[in-house]
Amino acid sequence: MKSIGEHIWIVDGSTVQFFTMPFTTRMTIVKLSNGDLWIHSPIELNPQLKQQVDSLGAVRYLIAPNHLHHLFMKQWQDAYPEALSFGTEEVLKKRSDLSFTGPLEKLTETPWAKEIDSHLFTGSPAMEECVFFHKPSQTLIVTDLIENFSPKAFGSFKRFMASLVGVLAPHGKMPLDWRLTFTFHKKEAKKHIEHIIAWQPMTIVMAHGVIITENAVDFLMESFDWLEPSIAKAEQLN
Repeated sequence: MKSIGEHIWIVDGSTVQFFTMPFTTRMTIVKLSNGDLWIHSPIELNPQLKQQVDSLGAVRYLIAPNHLHHLFMKQWQDAYPEALSFGTEEVLKKRSDLSFTGPLEKLTETPWAKEIDSHLFTGSPAMEECVFFHKPSQTLIVTDLIENFSPKAFGSFKRFMASLVGVLAPHGKMPLDWRLTFTFHKKEAKKHIEHIIAWQPMTIVMAHGVIITENAVDFLMESFDWLEPSIAKAEQLN
């Protein structure tokens, strides 16, 4: 468990295989002002991790931000039956075996809104992701919206493949296959990234790869230049 700001921590979990590629896992914990814990993209729970989490406060919210980040939700729901679980509608459809308080899309105001902003990134028929901004630490929290794998995470062939799909640090992006699904919806996606840039994050935490701790807005502009090559220039003029 690593503190990355006041009342916010990241925890790196085990690596899982996805389409033959090794994907690191990472969750983010935010301690709200009332002492409750907000858990984003829960990783595999073990006794040591549970002890660390319990030392921070009471787990109140469990977040599954897209339909690929739900693998360990049941472990956490079983361990913390009083916690409230939220996911996108895609998650709720995929995991009908789990109990959710509600879909993130339908919340007009989230219980954590005073400290954490939420925004649903839509426009792709393949997947939607709810992204978050922890206001006190100015941290943007995403899962697959940006992947930024360290070159050291792969052998030479898989490193080449990661570079080919655009997810290799320090120039991580949304994976190419997901990007292509926005072909006819780039205007919608551009509005989303403009909303995110307006938050002016100082740090970017993603579930997969190297977190960004410097020049975060510049990184976002470069990461999403596939929407419009002039996006960086346009944002700098605004």
